[in-house]
Amino acid sequence: MTEEQINTILESLRNGTEKQATIQKGDFLTFRSVLVNQDDFKHFRGIAKHGGGVIFEYLKEARS
Repeated sequence: MTEEQINTILESLRNGTEKQATIQKGDFLTFRSVLVNQDDFKHFRGIAKHGGGVIFEYLKEARS
């Protein structure tokens, strides 16, 4: 997964085009390295799934 693909996913979650994005175990570290550098990082919530995948959602209110 490239940084451009990750930014596309993050933008689609931000603007509501997508409600959730599933990130596979092998792409997680790359995805997270881009995610933590976002200004609205605290608005993203990751839900771990069995097998190492993570489902990300965008929250209107930042998590604490």
